[in-house]
Amino acid sequence: MSAACTVWRHPRPRGAQGRCIGGRTDLPVDPRKAKRLAHRIRAHARRHGLPREVVTSPLARAAAVGRWLARWGFRWRTDAALKEMDFGAWDGRAWADIPPAEFDRWMADFTGFGFDGGETLGQLLARAAAWEPPCALAVGHAGWISARCWRGGPPTPGTWPPPLGYAASCPLER
Repeated sequence: MSAACTVWRHPRPRGAQGRCIGGRTDLPVDPRKAKRLAHRIRAHARRHGLPREVVTSPLARAAAVGRWLARWGFRWRTDAALKEMDFGAWDGRAWADIPPAEFDRWMADFTGFGFDGGETLGQLLARAAAWEPPCALAVGHAGWISARCWRGGPPTPGTWPPPLGYAASCPLER
């Protein structure tokens, strides 16, 4: 298998500290951090002789990077398939405000729990696995990246990987 695309996690969004942030909560990023990541992506493209194309999630924390790259001549488009997992009724809430019994419900059905109106981990895994990179550069979200890179059997709370750091990159295998 060869890497078909390198995906970066968006910069740290403003207002996310201590909150469950998914595909429904659209938080901004510091423009300087978005520009800094865009510089890194541009340098990566130059170093590897890649076309000046990038696809991002439409959420502001990823799209801000795409806007910088577009200013510098990159062809940029958004793809809703790259959005973070939809945490339903949990999305945007403080983690501390989610009752322990709700976490117990999730842990009891790790891949099938829908967060009261959101997306299940199983649905995210299927969405991420089905995504075909339209170009060699992408900007997305930690949960989506973890789902896209997941290899192995059904995930459990003990086997799910820790999130990729903000502005970190990961090669996607086809």
